[in-house]
Amino acid sequence: MLRSFILLVAILSFALPATQAEAQTLVPPGNRFVEQPKVPAGSRSRSRGTTFEAKYAGIRNLLAKDRKLMRKIKKAAQIFDIDPIHIIGALVGEHTYNVDAKDRLQSYYVKAASYLGASLSFEANGVDVADFVSRPAFVRCATEHSSYALWSCREDVWDTVYRGKRVDGESWPNDRFGRVFFQPLYAGQTFGLGQLNPLTALKVNDIVRARLPRERKLSPKRAPRIYATIMDPDSTLNYMAAVIRHSIDSYRAAGFDISRNPGVVATLYNLGNVTKRAQAAKRRGGMPRENYYGWLVNDQEADLRSLL
Repeated sequence: MLRSFILLVAILSFALPATQAEAQTLVPPGNRFVEQPKVPAGSRSRSRGTTFEAKYAGIRNLLAKDRKLMRKIKKAAQIFDIDPIHIIGALVGEHTYNVDAKDRLQSYYVKAASYLGASLSFEANGVDVADFVSRPAFVRCATEHSSYALWSCREDVWDTVYRGKRVDGESWPNDRFGRVFFQPLYAGQTFGLGQLNPLTALKVNDIVRARLPRERKLSPKRAPRIYATIMDPDSTLNYMAAVIRHSIDSYRAAGFDISRNPGVVATLYNLGNVTKRAQAAKRRGGMPRENYYGWLVNDQEADLRSLL
């Protein structure tokens, strides 16, 4: 009877649908591309007068010498249940291909405090974004239950109804929602140690608050508070971790375990639109791959892990 029972369990284990964990395709460590994909012209133009190697050394040195920062990175990673190498990878990618790292962590705290007293608002064509998203075209987004889904829905409405079009006598720019409404300082620029933009912070606010209940609920009506949040290293590391957590979860839902490939995770941090990318990867099949930004992270993984 025991033998029959074991056989029955074995048959059922093959017959029953696989669990989500069993259904995952593991994306192994390392690069799929033998050589680094071409670095975009925008990244090259932001590095005039220096080299990517020098910028890499700059952020690596900051991470290596600032043990307080490394403790904060590890703490954020623990709160959001991710490998801290993913936060390090995002920091390295951003400060190698986008902006130079500041020499001292204190510089970011000073900048964060300066935003709290600034007079800033998120608007375009003289219309505040909070009023803009209350228009009838956005009604369908009201059923979304998470901040990520809500703001992603609003981005979709922008793209289909307003982007590059004339609506009710108003002409709207042919540009991304985040650049049009959420960059009152410098168009297209991201901010802080994690190089986050305000729209991304709004998207992952629920994820952060689920893990850190005392975290403030962000509102587009309080632009200075959002800027201070993404500039302050203590909070921006949590928001970085939330972005990464969302990427891993989105790809897990699509059937891919990317948690062991820092380069793929860094690529998604760089590109954004993770939910759509995960769904596209599921339809397309095949293994998710790194871009130029993630390629560097995978190529230097051993060096970066030594910082931990």
